[in-house]
Amino acid sequence: MSATVSSTFPFYLKQVAIYIGSPILITGVFGGLLNIIVFLSLQTFRQNSCAFYLTIMSFANVGMLLVGMLPRIMISGFSIDWTVHSSFCCKATQFCVQVCALISITCLCLATIDQYLATCSHPRCQQWSNIKIARRLSAITVLFWLLHGILCLVYFNLIPLVTTGTIICGITNAIYLRYFTYGYTAIFTGYLPVSITILFGLLAYHNVRRLAYRAVPLARRELDKQLTVMVLILDIYNIIALMPYPIIIVLTSVTTITQNPSIADHINFISSLTTYSYYLYYAVNMD
Repeated sequence: MSATVSSTFPFYLKQVAIYIGSPILITGVFGGLLNIIVFLSLQTFRQNSCAFYLTIMSFANVGMLLVGMLPRIMISGFSIDWTVHSSFCCKATQFCVQVCALISITCLCLATIDQYLATCSHPRCQQWSNIKIARRLSAITVLFWLLHGILCLVYFNLIPLVTTGTIICGITNAIYLRYFTYGYTAIFTGYLPVSITILFGLLAYHNVRRLAYRAVPLARRELDKQLTVMVLILDIYNIIALMPYPIIIVLTSVTTITQNPSIADHINFISSLTTYSYYLYYAVNMD
């Protein structure tokens, strides 16, 4: 019975990829491009530091969907894997996926912190929320994660599987594999950004509730409310979409659990499903 169920997993993953993954990809890319147009076309947003972070995040989200989710849909839905055509495709794809993911998540954290600072009652805190600092931090963020991505170019490569003989794009270094599982996946794209956005999101919400009692220009007050609502919605999606995937990835690394073939098949199936939840974070638009 278990073997029969396991044998149907590829069929179900194919249906999920085609009928769930494809709509997420299309709407996510379209919504991300709309976000970019709105943020760049309106003068109010162009001079706002929080909106600047969200603009950079939108660029990274579109890139993440195109280089991360599109290949996954092609693999699961149509059995087409261009990452195994050459070592360059393998390395370049993983490099772009990591860089886009980390830039997007970092910018969301920065936007949440920025909204807390912008709505804070202390003038000294408000001074840290400005477009010049946003541009500098964004440049540092992009440069840092580009340098971090060099590890992908070094340790990702084409690997032949002993059991089946098929070629996959995987990690060739055991130490980097542990970092990828616990550092990159669990911490940098999981627990750490969720903790930051929860903390500063709640603080920003508390500040916004007190704006009515402070001498703040009406236009500024409404803009802060609008941006805070945007950021809080993204924070909620951040918690819902990002948390299941790192939990499953960590579980798959526990050999005492995955030694049972039946359990391993079910965990791998759930892992594939949570991947679409993970990419849903990058597909959420704010229009």
